[in-house]
Amino acid sequence: MATIQTYPWDAADHLKTKEDIAGYLEAALEDGDPSLVVAALGDIARSQGMTHIARETGLGRESLYKSLSNQGNPEFATVLKVLQALRLRLQVVPIIEKSPITNPTDLKEGVGYGV
Repeated sequence: MATIQTYPWDAADHLKTKEDIAGYLEAALEDGDPSLVVAALGDIARSQGMTHIARETGLGRESLYKSLSNQGNPEFATVLKVLQALRLRLQVVPIIEKSPITNPTDLKEGVGYGV
């Protein structure tokens, strides 16, 4: 049986454009796992240069690496500073819940999903 050779993969190597970065962070936020969001923010910060982010935020480079790691638990103020340094912002939008159709006649009356 042939052996399969694998190589390390780092998301930071693939975050080249603002659209890549925004999409990556948005996907992490949609997942809802805080540790995933922090790790994604760390990947993004590394892709842009942690020294640059540290300088822009006024925070220590090592402190940022630690805070934005998989085991990190940064303060919200730190997250906002990093987002500002990355020229990103959070945007709040309402969650639209869709109600299931319980009665087929509701379709005729305009009641149903998203209504």
